[in-house]
Amino acid sequence: MPNQIASPVVDATGKTRLQDALERARRGEGPCVGQWLEFPGYSLARTVAALGEDWVLVDTEHGNIDDNEMYLQVGAISSSGVSPIVRIPASEPWMMKRALDCGAHAIMVPMCETAEQAQAIVRACKYPSKRWPQGIRGAGAMYASAAFNQSGRDYLLTANTNVLVCVQIESRLAVENVEAIAAVDGIDMLFIGPNDLASSMGYVAFDHASIPEVQEASARVLKAGLDAGKYVGHFALGAEAAAARYKQGFHFVNCGADISAITTWMANEMDKLKSLAASPEDIALGREHNTPPYRQ
Repeated sequence: MPNQIASPVVDATGKTRLQDALERARRGEGPCVGQWLEFPGYSLARTVAALGEDWVLVDTEHGNIDDNEMYLQVGAISSSGVSPIVRIPASEPWMMKRALDCGAHAIMVPMCETAEQAQAIVRACKYPSKRWPQGIRGAGAMYASAAFNQSGRDYLLTANTNVLVCVQIESRLAVENVEAIAAVDGIDMLFIGPNDLASSMGYVAFDHASIPEVQEASARVLKAGLDAGKYVGHFALGAEAAAARYKQGFHFVNCGADISAITTWMANEMDKLKSLAASPEDIALGREHNTPPYRQ
């Protein structure tokens, strides 16, 4: 498992590993794959970033990751030769600014439900320029250029191209408006949040994979993104689910999350130990797999 300093960009223009992997996925040469961080910690981010993925997402929406930890993890990920992505807590311009200024290669914005919201997100993520006169991002990214192996000046000149903007489609209203959202100039990727999408439709979030209405909505989002020439991503917690989504046409998938990996492995090992250490009486009475209440 390599853990050395490596480049998070593929050429002198600041083109990121994420951009390169998305182009590869679009060509049908394998998914753009990453991992999800819910826990804070520089060392954790550095360890996960060395596992061979294209990107690592720092989740400041639902994860236990504050502003300082976001900076540390983005630095750890980019210095490992992987693209850092930050999911911000809400669609607020100041949150976008903090995530971009720390060096994120892409920003993921939750709960985008209308084209107007998507346009506002793009404005907040773009520096004012001839191409983007509506941009309102402030020119004070003192730390971001290091994550792109660039000077501050070069970063300012290329960030509007190299930093990707991803919005989450995760409500019934968002699905109803998805074609209009996908058509917004400056939105690079649509990402399906299946748990919230299922909840917005009146279902239990964790049942999303077995609910036809949710799967139909996901198919609509995928089609809207592909028709608009945008990248499309879907959440996944393992290799089988990630591969299935890629084969459906999604470009961008995660292959797990730190909290899921830890809890699943520990729970399985605890159950295995109970079986190995069980007495003949426990086995006869079927008590070797008793599960504590907090894991039911």
